[in-house]
Amino acid sequence: MDNAARQVFNEANARANAAYAAAKRNVTIDPITRLEGHGKIDIYLDAKGDVERAYLQVPELRGFEVFSLGRPAEDMPQITSRICGVCPTAHHLASTKALDDLYQVEPTSAGRKIRELVYNTFMLEDHALHVFVLGGPDFIVGPDAPPEQRNIVGVIGKVGLEAGKKVIATRRRLRELIAYFGGKVVHPVLGQPGGVSKALKAEDLPRFQELAKDAVEFAEWTLGVFRQIVLGNPDYVKMITSDTFTHRTCYMGLVDAQNKVSFYDGMLRVVDCDGKEVTKFAPKDYRQYIAEHVEPWSYMKFTYLKQRGWQGFVEGPDTSIYSVAPLARLNAADGMATPKAQAAYEEFFQGLGGKPVHHTLANHWARVVEMLQAAERMEQLINDPEITSPEVRRLPTATPAEGIGVVEAPRGTLFHHYQTDGRGIITMANLIVATGNNAARIAMSVEKAAKGLIKQGHVSEGLLNKIEMAFRAYDPCLGCATHSLPGHTPLKVRLYDPNHRLVRELVQE
Repeated sequence: MDNAARQVFNEANARANAAYAAAKRNVTIDPITRLEGHGKIDIYLDAKGDVERAYLQVPELRGFEVFSLGRPAEDMPQITSRICGVCPTAHHLASTKALDDLYQVEPTSAGRKIRELVYNTFMLEDHALHVFVLGGPDFIVGPDAPPEQRNIVGVIGKVGLEAGKKVIATRRRLRELIAYFGGKVVHPVLGQPGGVSKALKAEDLPRFQELAKDAVEFAEWTLGVFRQIVLGNPDYVKMITSDTFTHRTCYMGLVDAQNKVSFYDGMLRVVDCDGKEVTKFAPKDYRQYIAEHVEPWSYMKFTYLKQRGWQGFVEGPDTSIYSVAPLARLNAADGMATPKAQAAYEEFFQGLGGKPVHHTLANHWARVVEMLQAAERMEQLINDPEITSPEVRRLPTATPAEGIGVVEAPRGTLFHHYQTDGRGIITMANLIVATGNNAARIAMSVEKAAKGLIKQGHVSEGLLNKIEMAFRAYDPCLGCATHSLPGHTPLKVRLYDPNHRLVRELVQE
């Protein structure tokens, strides 16, 4: 090899080695797992091998706010339910409530109760999915267990076949109630402006009454499982209450007239990191209180309290960052709306040292508390004499203009906001979803977990899973959280040699 060729070779080798060394200073979790949607975590290490920065990146982009334009408003409950196959009922009913407002029509009493019955059934079923399938394996099987065991099969192996059958059978029965009214589970056709499309037949009432009774027992059983497996393990309790998984932020959630947790309707209440009420507002006024911020490294938008202004990803008494989802709902409310859930609520705060609770992983416990309220509310509604009334819809007559609908999705507060022309054709659609409301706190949680767990370059598969647990506690839906921004989609191409060393990176901004 002559000198010129040797120089070219040496330069190429140096570039490859530098790229490899840089890659070793970075850790990427791609894809992240057991959530709805697609995302990755990029962790950047300093010279000592400690974490300098960590980012939860959401690379998928979905354009529901754009391709809703020009569509008839009455199609929106079906269009938006396609955003997510895990929580379509949340989008469906938030959209339906927006149509109530748009057409200035109040649902009949029976229509509203059927909506709330279906919604609480969905809330229970969806929470059970997370407890036993998405987030639960980290506790039931263990955060350091082999990846192939951290799933529903591993859960059944731990809790037993009969317990596994109980979970699967109960979720199936709950989904049958949703399908009864909505025609199907995944994309229900239930809500219409002014009510619902189907009444409950008297002859079908007994089986759903039996289901509601069993649902309460199932929620109580789930709480017992959680007490035994999670709260009964000192290492898990230590991890839940550790600083690595703790943030002092604000919290927001729907509350009823008594400031109790409400999933379907109410006022939005915000408390600060000391549990003091910051504000309380009607959903239709959300634009006065909530604003959105964007960062160049994610398609997910970051909401914050508008009156406090964007201050960055910081926590503390003056932060403008707030959280939604189960933990936030319990922190924002003065209690639960049903008796057994209220007892579990009191146990929750007593067990974690008082209110508010700032431990991210406590979302899992709060989720089980909410399962009790959803089940008890199901039982109340299915035994309401009015539930079989045929008067399930009031026809709208007003000219449409603007409508806003809000529900508490399992993952947190969900806003649907539409504007139309006089014919009811969509001219503007804005969706602020639960994961968008949580986005800033999730980003903080991922980075804090990475900084707390990775030291001196030591990385293991189980440790990386614990970092994933920081976002998994929120049960995020990244498909819901990304909508549209001006411009085009950036493109990044990484080239690796046969030894998996990064050779070159091509970026189109």
